[in-house]
Amino acid sequence: MLYFIFKRCIESTVVILGIILITFILMNIIPGNAVTAMMGKKIDKSTYTRVVNEMGLEKPVTERFENYISDLSKGHLGKSIIMKRDVIDLIAEVLPNTFKLTISSIIFAWIIGILSGILSALFPNGYIDRVMTFGSVVGISVPTFLIAIVLQYVFAYKLNLVPISGFSSLRQLILPSIVIGWGMSGEISRVLRANMIEICEKEFVQLAKSKGRRDIGVVVFHSLKVSILPVLTIMMLQFTSLLGGAMITESIFGIPGIGTLSVSALTNRDLPVLQGVILIGTLVIVIGNLIADILYSIIDPRIRV
Repeated sequence: MLYFIFKRCIESTVVILGIILITFILMNIIPGNAVTAMMGKKIDKSTYTRVVNEMGLEKPVTERFENYISDLSKGHLGKSIIMKRDVIDLIAEVLPNTFKLTISSIIFAWIIGILSGILSALFPNGYIDRVMTFGSVVGISVPTFLIAIVLQYVFAYKLNLVPISGFSSLRQLILPSIVIGWGMSGEISRVLRANMIEICEKEFVQLAKSKGRRDIGVVVFHSLKVSILPVLTIMMLQFTSLLGGAMITESIFGIPGIGTLSVSALTNRDLPVLQGVILIGTLVIVIGNLIADILYSIIDPRIRV
């Protein structure tokens, strides 16, 4: 077990170092240079010189990389060219909002996904299964922005049940949580349904049925315990990917999160902020995947082999 954890930690560290290197390279091979990419070709000479000095671009690339690694080791991600603030402060300011949205979306997705998967497995090919399948396919297939616009129009504009946007109350979390969680719940539901139906054909489940156990008891207490293992990996990956920000949803609903900060940095060509967001998002996803692998190996020891 310790060897497995050590091995996965080493692999995750290599991935993180690779992303750091790739990010630095991409930010330094922009045609012309980063200042021209951010400010445009019509930038005056004095402003150009000032920004070059602020970003340290007058130094050799090897020295810039050494300074870059040194700053990262101290938790310094650079300074925003547009907002004149430390990137780490900007990220720390919006990260709690993304975390709140992630938690609410995950709660919706996991509850709905598991319940619909169980119901579909209990009544395969029946009306309930068809309704659940239709809902899952819609959530997985329809673009997020379209679902968001439809829900805003119906529930916020027409029925006036929830706020159309904003992030100052729990009610404003309802629509974006549904938008994000719908597709994830569909993914969980389909995988869980397929696994449970397959497990229900196994000998130990048939034996439980032959002893007079009710179908719902067999499904929940026998099939679910085995079928939930692959779903746990999906759930953990969903959680970590959301922590990296939901750009489209956050932008549509006016939520000041990591996704909105990313869009703003991309629009304004604020490369230090974009670089910082990429690094933090990658770090969160890699660590989340590492935790998922460790938890999965604890639940199913065969993974260690």
